[in-house]
Amino acid sequence: MSKILVIEDEAAIRRVLVKILTEENNNYQVDEAGDGLEGMEVIKKNEYDLVLCDIKMPKMDGVEVLQATKKIKPELPFVMISGHGDLETAVNTMRMGAYDYISKPPDLNRLLNTVRNALDKKQLVTENKQLKKKVSKNYEMVGESKNISLIKEMIEKVAPTDARVMITGPNGTGKELVAHWLHQKSDRSGKPMVEVNCAAIPSELIESELFGHIKGAFTSAVKDRTGKFETANGGTIFLDEIGDMSLSAQAKVLRALQENKISRVGSDKDIKVDVRVVAATNKDLKKEIEDGKFREDLYHRLAVILIDVPALNDRRDDIPILIEHFAKKIASEQGNAVKKFTDKAIKLLQEYDWTGNVRELRNVVERLIILGGKEVTEDDVKLFASK
Repeated sequence: MSKILVIEDEAAIRRVLVKILTEENNNYQVDEAGDGLEGMEVIKKNEYDLVLCDIKMPKMDGVEVLQATKKIKPELPFVMISGHGDLETAVNTMRMGAYDYISKPPDLNRLLNTVRNALDKKQLVTENKQLKKKVSKNYEMVGESKNISLIKEMIEKVAPTDARVMITGPNGTGKELVAHWLHQKSDRSGKPMVEVNCAAIPSELIESELFGHIKGAFTSAVKDRTGKFETANGGTIFLDEIGDMSLSAQAKVLRALQENKISRVGSDKDIKVDVRVVAATNKDLKKEIEDGKFREDLYHRLAVILIDVPALNDRRDDIPILIEHFAKKIASEQGNAVKKFTDKAIKLLQEYDWTGNVRELRNVVERLIILGGKEVTEDDVKLFASK
């Protein structure tokens, strides 16, 4: 059922619009408002899929209704109804965010096509929003400890900006989750997030991987190749384990950050890129700088915002929540019922020394679910959770 609101002060025009819409489709539920002020009150109290709104009305005109609605329900599509002298205003409302406009008296086919298209777009926006929510759950940071709550608050503040972020912390703590959250909560979420594991790429290939190369740049360069920075254009590039990047590659990354330009290996042609850079490392970069292994100027370019992800041993209060989260996730993946952990089993797991952090805990939970009894007990933990 699609809910449509018609805001029109001329009763005859309003009746015609309602009649056309209700006769066209039984799945259209059409409400009415006789002026802009009444329409605004109805919009605040109800959820609609589309608004048809006259431009010239008493108390509050259509432009004011559109502007006010965009502040509280920005995704609600508006089709403006314009009189003969309102055409220029109608066109301007599309710059303000209106989907389209129709002229009085309404042409039947034009009206119905516009309504159908606007409703289709609204459905696509809704489905895309739901899909993003599903995707974001894969990268959800689980925990309610003070450290994790502070990180979540910081992500909420930083994500909408283009500020560069350096994420630090031991292996297995979830630095990549922070990077994904930053991207998904940003205005760049509709564009790619490209991950590069700097530690996994040989030093002689890292520049080609990041910036691409042209044919003949080196022996194995048999054709032109696009680099990760170009692929991430408009989106986010996540440089994981950046402390392992070679100094020559660091120099090129610094230039890319300074000038928003890159050049492929073997080429002197500049390519403009618009990329947000998020980096992560488990190394002490200040010590790496002292040892001459990392550029200080690059560090200051990258570390505009610093997010330090704590070791699991420093957030033991989150372990019961993490165990429950992993138990549900594993049960869903395996198509089984969720297995319960006894209080004594959870307490014992809280006392372990988690050198492998959250990643290690996840593996232990999976092992206990597979090898333990109907519920995971203290004895199961003692037997199967040994390192």
